[in-house]
Amino acid sequence: MNSWAVKKSDGIGSRPWFPYVVPFAVFIIFTGIGQYLPEKAHCIYSLKTVTVGLLLYLFRDSFRHDFAGSLNPDVLAESVAAGLIVLAVWILSDDFLPTLGTPSGFTPGGFGLSKGHEMLDTAFRVLGAAVVVPVMEELFWRSFLMRYLIDVDFKSVPIGTFTWFSFLGVAVVFGLEHYRVAQGIFAGVVYGLLVIRRKNLMGATVAHSVTNLGLGIYVLATGSWDFW
Repeated sequence: MNSWAVKKSDGIGSRPWFPYVVPFAVFIIFTGIGQYLPEKAHCIYSLKTVTVGLLLYLFRDSFRHDFAGSLNPDVLAESVAAGLIVLAVWILSDDFLPTLGTPSGFTPGGFGLSKGHEMLDTAFRVLGAAVVVPVMEELFWRSFLMRYLIDVDFKSVPIGTFTWFSFLGVAVVFGLEHYRVAQGIFAGVVYGLLVIRRKNLMGATVAHSVTNLGLGIYVLATGSWDFW
């Protein structure tokens, strides 16, 4: 092993939070830039998806074990059902649950682009929401933060360890990250319960992906762009 590889490994080893926090932080930074430059939001989202996806790939060995566990039919069925329940609540309760701030929205046809470019931007939006975001957020919220709130040496805490403070704290803060805050808290509770039940991130990540993919399909089918 060369000296650069050793230094790289030692650096990550002394900062175990790094692979969990950095992709999330980069995502938030790009999101903020997109809000300040709304006319470039489509480009920024695509760049955000690629950048965060690349970071997750580069750090994959640091959290591969977090997803340990087979995705057998029972786990898959449970995860898909949970994702669909969150999706139904997210959409059907939109008219009467409280919200926080203003919806960002994302309308592919609102940037004056060619049809081909619109389709590409839409593909990145769906890919980011259904693949990159679930992995990134489950790593940050329910692997890192839910354990960090139990012990700052979070790696010493098994995934899925339950305390009321860590479970509800993460669910609430996860909800506050979203415009639809109540639905977000509900989603945080459901995904958190899956992690506690299965002791890994696989089920929660699949459920999160099902919710986001289903929401993307709903948005494209109905034109309800404010959900994006």
